[in-house]
Amino acid sequence: MRPGCGVSASSVWQQRVRQLEQKLRAKEERIVVLETENALLHLKLAEHQGLIGRDANEVAEFYLVHGKQQSLHRTISSIIIQVYGVIQKFKQDLKDLHSFALELSRDFQHHCVNSLYQVLTAVQRIQLQNEAMQTFQTKALDLEQSLQEVTERYQQEKKKRKILHNSLVELRGNIRVHCRIRPFLPFDAASGQTVSQDRHRKLSEKVAHAIDDENVLVKCSRPGHASINKTFQFDRVYSAAESQDTVFADVAPLLTSLLDGYNVCIMAYGQTGSGKTYTMLGPQSEDDVTLSIEDEPLLGIIPRATEEVFRLISEKPPGSHWVEVSVVEVYNNEIFDLLAKDSCGTVFGTKRDVVTTKEGKSDVPLLTYETVENAVEFLQLVDKGLQLRVKHPTLVHAHSSRSHLVVTLTISAKDVSADSFGPHWADEQSSERLSKEHLCTVPQLMKDDKFIFPSRASTPVQFESTEKLKHIKTKLQLVDLAGSECVGMSGVTGVALRETSFINRSLSALSDVLGAIAEQRSHIPYRNSKLTHLLQDSIGGDAKLLVMLCISPCQKYIAESLQSLGFGARARQVQRGQAKRRNLPVSSKSK
Repeated sequence: MRPGCGVSASSVWQQRVRQLEQKLRAKEERIVVLETENALLHLKLAEHQGLIGRDANEVAEFYLVHGKQQSLHRTISSIIIQVYGVIQKFKQDLKDLHSFALELSRDFQHHCVNSLYQVLTAVQRIQLQNEAMQTFQTKALDLEQSLQEVTERYQQEKKKRKILHNSLVELRGNIRVHCRIRPFLPFDAASGQTVSQDRHRKLSEKVAHAIDDENVLVKCSRPGHASINKTFQFDRVYSAAESQDTVFADVAPLLTSLLDGYNVCIMAYGQTGSGKTYTMLGPQSEDDVTLSIEDEPLLGIIPRATEEVFRLISEKPPGSHWVEVSVVEVYNNEIFDLLAKDSCGTVFGTKRDVVTTKEGKSDVPLLTYETVENAVEFLQLVDKGLQLRVKHPTLVHAHSSRSHLVVTLTISAKDVSADSFGPHWADEQSSERLSKEHLCTVPQLMKDDKFIFPSRASTPVQFESTEKLKHIKTKLQLVDLAGSECVGMSGVTGVALRETSFINRSLSALSDVLGAIAEQRSHIPYRNSKLTHLLQDSIGGDAKLLVMLCISPCQKYIAESLQSLGFGARARQVQRGQAKRRNLPVSSKSK
C-alpha cells in the first residue's frame, strides 16, 4: 500500500467519528429535554388528579346535603334538555338558513353577472345609437339648412308670383277679392230658439278655416249625408287671429295708386254680423261708432286709409293736393246725404238722387262735400255722419246696420308740366318757393277759366290756366255694405223686414251687375238699384276695386258664408280692362 493512501483513509474515518459524536451529544441533549418535559407532565397530571378527587368529594357532599332538592334538579335537567333540543333545532335552522343564504348569494351573483352583461350590452347599443344620432343630427342640420334655403327661395318666388299676379290683375282689370274669417263671438253661442244640446253644439261648430293665405276650406255636412269639403281661392285670406294691421297692410298699396291718378274702391261684403263694419271702421260701442286715432290698433280700413292718404300728401309739395269728403247711405233704395246741414248748421240726412252724366259717369247733384286738412277732421266728419246711420237690432246682431255706407274721399291735384311757366317752373326750388308764397291754401273755386288761390295776403294771386296746367281728380270710395241675412235666422218683422227686403234686393242687383260684366253683356243693369247706380264708376269703370269678404266660421251661418264666398268667387273672375290714370284738363264744371 502506498503511504499517501493510508493517511487519507484515516482522516476520513476521523471526520466520520466526529460527526457521530456530535449526533450522539445532540441525542443526549434531546433525551434530557424530553425527560424534563415528562417530569413536568407528571407533575401536571398529579395536580389534575388531585383537583378531580376534590371536586368529586365536593359533589358527593353537595348531593348528601341537598338530597331533598333532587326532584328540582331533575326538573331543571329536563328543562335544560328541552332547551338543548331547542338550541339544536335552532342550530339546524341556522344551518338551513345559511345554506339558503349561500344559494341566494349564488343566485344574486349570477343575476349580477347577467345584469352587468345586459348593462354593458345596453351601453354599447347606446354608444352605437349616439353615433347614429350624431349622424342624423348632422343630416338634420344639413336638411334644415337646405329647407331654410328652399323656404327663402320659395318666399322670393312667392313674392315674384304675387307681383306677377297683381300685374296680371292690373292688366285684366280684375276685381281683387280678399276674404276675412272672423273669430267666434258671444252671440254665436246663443241659439235664438229652443234646440237640443247636441244640435246647439253642432250649430256652434267651426266649419270655415283658412288653409293658407290664399285658400278657404268650408266643411259642408247635412244629416244623413257624407261631409263635403269646398275650397275657395282668393287673392288674400285672413284667419281669425290676424289683426287690423295685417288687413290694412294689403290695402295700403292701393292708396299709392290713388295719388298716382287712379280711382280706388274698397268694399266690404258679407252677412249681418260677419265683421264688415269692424273691418271698415273698427269696434262699435253699445250706443254708436266713435272713431279716434288713439284707438289705432283697432281702427279699420276707413280711418287708416285716410291717415295714410294724408301721410302720402304730406310728402308732396305744399298746396298741390287737397281732400274733400262726402258721406252717404243707401237706405231702402234711397240715397241720403249724411253731411247735409240745415239753416242752423245742424247735420241731418237729406235725400239725394243719382244721375248719369253725358260722359256716362254716375253723379249725385247737390251732394255735400267737406274739405278736410288732416285725418282728425275727417274722422270728426265721418263720426257725425255715422250718428245718422240707420241701425236696428236683430237676433243675429244687436247693432245691425240697415243701410249701405259710402264714404268718398276726392283728392284734387294740380299737374303742371315743366314748360308751363318758363324754365324756372321746372326748377324744384323755385317751385317750392312759389308754392310757399302763393299756394299756401287750397283752391276753393274757379271763375272764368282762372284759378283763384286764397292766400294770407290781402289781395288774392291769380294764375291763368293754360293747356299745360291740368286738374286731376281721383276718388277713394270706402263702402260698408249692409249685411245679407235670412229672415228666419234674423227674426225681423215690420219695418226691419222691409229693410231686409231692400238690402237683399240691392245686394242681388250688385251680383247681377258683376255677372253681366263677367259675361260682357251689352247692357249692364246698373239702374236696377240705387246702390249699383251710385257705385257704377267703381264696379264697371276703370277704378281699382277691392272686395273684402267677411264670413262667420260657425256651422249656424254656413249657408250665408257659402253665398258670400260664391259671390267673391264670381267677382274675382270679372275682367274689366286695365285701370286708367286720371289726367283731365281743367274745366269750368270742375268742383
